[in-house]
Order: sequence, then structure tokens, then C-alpha cells
Amino acid sequence: MDRAEKREFVTGLNAVFNNTGSVVVAHYAGLTVAQMNDLRSRMREAGGTVKVAKNRLAKIALQGTPSESIQALFEGQTLIAYSDDPVTAPKVAADFAKGNDNLVILGGAMGATALDADGVKALASLPSLDELRAKIVGMISTPATRIAQVVNAPAGNLARVFGAYSRKDEAA
Repeated sequence: MDRAEKREFVTGLNAVFNNTGSVVVAHYAGLTVAQMNDLRSRMREAGGTVKVAKNRLAKIALQGTPSESIQALFEGQTLIAYSDDPVTAPKVAADFAKGNDNLVILGGAMGATALDADGVKALASLPSLDELRAKIVGMISTPATRIAQVVNAPAGNLARVFGAYSRKDEAA
């Protein structure tokens, strides 16, 4: 990497640390190329990104960002996984780590909040933003359906009563 590429890498990582919902830092020693590609594709499908971090450059990029407190995590062979949705990157990384012992989650950050490995796993257990939206829409639409049924029920009952009276009058 020449000086311009390093500057560009630091600028890109600085934007990541400033703007993403969450960042996960993990050791990846022992992962094969196929496993790394699998992790990248899973993360991409979910809406996140995985990058191998050059520790010295990552520490420079962290300076002045809300996530600055996670600098100590960048030791050894590290990668970062990040996404705009705070739950996506931790969820995909934790799921991949369950099936692969070579990916060791060290910690991460969600905005200014530094997370340890257990914090990342706890964040991974939360529902994603899309799942929460679906639940809210379901909760809102259910009462609306019930209200419509309640409002329409008296009118239906009145129509049946009037129909019964009209049949009674016709019979008499």
C-alpha cells in the first residue's frame, strides 16, 4: 500500500466508525479463503460489510470518532464487520462464529458505546430493525381490524332486526 492508498483507507474507515450503526471486531486467524468469502457473502446479503483491518491504520481512523474507546481491540489478525442497522453485523458475525471456532469475536461498538464479546452477542439476540417494524405494523393493524368489526357489528345486527320485522309484517 502506498501513502495515498493508506490515506484513502483511513478516510474510509473513519467514515465507517462515524456513521454506521454498529461495528464488530473479531480475530480471523485460521479461516480459509472459502470461509472468509462465505462470511463476506452472508454479511453482504444481510446489508453489512466485512473488511480485514490493518491495526495501525484502524487505530488512526478511530481517532476523533465516537467509537474511539475500542482501539485496544485491534491486536493480531483482526477484521471489522459493520452495518447501518445496529443488529445486522453482530447477528451475522455471532451466527458465523457459532459454526466456526476460528472467528473469535473480541468486541465492538454501537455509536459511543463500547461492547465486549458478550455485549456483541447480546446485541445479536435482539430483533433487527425490519423485524421490529413488522411487529409494530402487525400490532397496529390488528386493533384496526377489531375496531372495524365492532363498528360494523351493530349495523349488521340492526339490519337483521329490521329484516326480521319486515318478514313478520309480510307474513301477517
